[in-house]
Amino acid sequence: MKTIELTKADFLTKVANFETNSTEWKYLGDRPALIDFYASWCGPCKTLAPILEELAAEYGDSIVIYKINTENEQDLAAAFGIRSIPSLLFVPMSDKPQMSQGAMSKNDLKQAIDSLLLNN
Repeated sequence: MKTIELTKADFLTKVANFETNSTEWKYLGDRPALIDFYASWCGPCKTLAPILEELAAEYGDSIVIYKINTENEQDLAAAFGIRSIPSLLFVPMSDKPQMSQGAMSKNDLKQAIDSLLLNN
């Protein structure tokens, strides 16, 4: 598996349609997700990108890792109140999503994925 770039239209059909349901979070995916809000000029984002690719390969079909370019998808960044990048949104199957700001090490990401997304 690889990371998957999302547009706003993709987000509304694959993750959550916050335009039609703005009061309640309803995840539309079929497996837990990690969403990376990034920008192409961001140094920490560039450091994080290959780590996310490695994790996508390691976790395979158990999770999906999405990337959202905040420069191209400003509506999504605004909808989630993204003020600093990278920002990572952990989206479990049945619980509320949790946001983390700043780059994380691979080990910290694995711990977060295991506990927040896979309940390990």
